[in-house]
Amino acid sequence: MTTEPFNPFTIAQQQIDQAAEKLELDKGTHELLRWPMKEIKVTLPVKMDDGSTKIFHAFRIQYNTARGPAKGGVRWHPLETIDTVRALAAWMTWKTSVVDLPLGGGKGGVVCNPKELSQTEKERLARAYVRALAGSLGVTKDVPAPDVYTTPQIMAWMMDEYETIIGENHPGVITGKPLALGGSKGRGDATARGGIYVTREAAAVNGINLDGAAMAVQGFGNAGQNAALLGEEILHMKLVAASDSRSGVYNPKGISAAALVDHKIKNGVLKGFQEADEITNEELLALPVTVLFPAALENVVRADNAQDIKCRICCELANGPTTPDADRILDDKGIIVLPDFLANAGGVTVSYFEQVQNAYNLYWELQEVHWRLDKRMTQAFAGVYEMSKRSKIGLREAAYLVGVARVAEACKLRGWV
Repeated sequence: MTTEPFNPFTIAQQQIDQAAEKLELDKGTHELLRWPMKEIKVTLPVKMDDGSTKIFHAFRIQYNTARGPAKGGVRWHPLETIDTVRALAAWMTWKTSVVDLPLGGGKGGVVCNPKELSQTEKERLARAYVRALAGSLGVTKDVPAPDVYTTPQIMAWMMDEYETIIGENHPGVITGKPLALGGSKGRGDATARGGIYVTREAAAVNGINLDGAAMAVQGFGNAGQNAALLGEEILHMKLVAASDSRSGVYNPKGISAAALVDHKIKNGVLKGFQEADEITNEELLALPVTVLFPAALENVVRADNAQDIKCRICCELANGPTTPDADRILDDKGIIVLPDFLANAGGVTVSYFEQVQNAYNLYWELQEVHWRLDKRMTQAFAGVYEMSKRSKIGLREAAYLVGVARVAEACKLRGWV
């Protein structure tokens, strides 16, 4: 029976502590990096379609801005907590640092069930969130983006509300927008595409042949669907299993990623897909595949199931899917874990590209976005891999050392510590 803590912020702080010890950070710098620099909690009254007023609780965390303005998504989830948002803001800080973007880390959350909200109610909630936080947002302060259950349309409403408040055009305040409002080409599949590039690099340095190799996708939302599609297209892998929050499907002979995505879009669930058998989430995690993509929520791979995992490469498209105890088990088994804030950094990288394009009012073609993303992710993996080999540590710890060291240096140069 495991006693490991499942509070994601406790886990994030444990990871920072380990990096600080390895880097021999002074006490002041270590303590500064353990905590968010700014936390905002707001209460949002929103008029519902039936005329009643519902109260929503929301957060925005600006974890560290030593390297640039805060950057991070806004999650809408019924189980959202301040500690989850803190952890995600911390991971975003290291993520932007690992990919060497001139940004800090932030994250937002609204406690709500978007599946129970109409479009008009979602719009009112999005606008209420921005009204409450407008003074703390901006291209030089904090730039939100989509995350769990938020969409380009929700980002469009948020951007419009901000521009209405300040009275001028400012598309760069929000990223992940629709193309017609200044969004970047390539943003929709950026998280998965970045993960695919990193998986390619990890396989190459470890002598793993991905051509025709089996992959399984745990979590079949945007990132999971695109991982399946791009895994086939770019790496020529074979999808054998996928799961969502309600069901899973498995066919060892292979599943057409396009057909499965089409089924999910049409039906809302994977269940009922005719070309595969049903499988549970736990069974999927234990399949003997070459690459496993955890692409759902936190703490999916734990001490009580890590021993059953048989993949060669675990590419974390979700944030915080592996607990520290599970990490050690996977490492002992020789499984290559591509840590979340390296593996899923494609999303924030193309969000940064969107900010740049908005600032210059000049937009890139899709091929240029893909080329720039590939270059960034390849360089980031190379830096982390080099640190891993030099220090004889796993890729997660190596990524922490790279990311935390850069943020610590910026804090020192500013004279904060």
